[in-house]
Amino acid sequence: MNAKVRKAVFPAAGLGTRFLPATKAQPKEMLPLVDKPLIQYGVEEAIHSGIQNIIIVTGRGKTAIEDHFDVSFELEHLLETRNKKDLLATVRAVSDINVSYVRQKEALGLGHAVLRARELVGDEPFAVILSDDVIDAEVPALRQLLDVYEFYGAPVLALMEVPRENISAYGVVDAEPVGHNGGRDRLYRIRNLVEKPKPQDAPSNLAIIGRYVLTPEVFHSLETIEPGSGGEIQLTDGLKHALRSRPIYGYRFEGTRYDAGDKLGFLKATVEFALKRHDLGEQFRAYLKSLQL
Repeated sequence: MNAKVRKAVFPAAGLGTRFLPATKAQPKEMLPLVDKPLIQYGVEEAIHSGIQNIIIVTGRGKTAIEDHFDVSFELEHLLETRNKKDLLATVRAVSDINVSYVRQKEALGLGHAVLRARELVGDEPFAVILSDDVIDAEVPALRQLLDVYEFYGAPVLALMEVPRENISAYGVVDAEPVGHNGGRDRLYRIRNLVEKPKPQDAPSNLAIIGRYVLTPEVFHSLETIEPGSGGEIQLTDGLKHALRSRPIYGYRFEGTRYDAGDKLGFLKATVEFALKRHDLGEQFRAYLKSLQL
């Protein structure tokens, strides 16, 4: 029986340069998507997927993330005295999540950020979630990967088809379909991984999106590989090294992914999430229709 995945790692030490000047003094992970910060969507996805422990890899200037998931006695007291029970429940639900933190003192790549969580993860499988990738799905995207992991006992990466002209922004896989276990055409066994290839060099149009279920052997691979371009330790390179000794699978998840680390993607997510809200959707839709575009 495969070990249960109990922990999810959230790399959150980046500088958020694509959102400057908004991210000059606040973490990009705390930018609000309607009324919740980006990172909360990922944390809630992990919780709804059965993950019990959240590990956030932070950096200098990221204390707002820690404050967000901490108890706020003054705010809770104010809401309680004003009998705002719904808001009080919302605030308490955030602070009830079990969160641990570790610092990434230098921005040396996604692989380095994952490696910083090694002591908190220990010798057990774990998930990695990139909060820039907001995925709206009936079954949480991470839960879809965990179902594959629980069957095969091997690492699983979230995959999505990406237009060739955009493929150089992603890690890309060379993979063969696996036709059983109810995966239909969504499950793949990975043969190779390439980090940010040129369109003409990409082995496929299947890009790795910010959800991973990994086994602890990946830490050894991340320590073994040489830094790639820019002196960074890439998670894709670590997975390519791990592929030598064990199978890795990819799953083309069901759901809609928004690149909330990009301004246009963030705006699209804001509009579409607002339209789905029962308390905002009808009025917001009427407003959009009223615009003379």
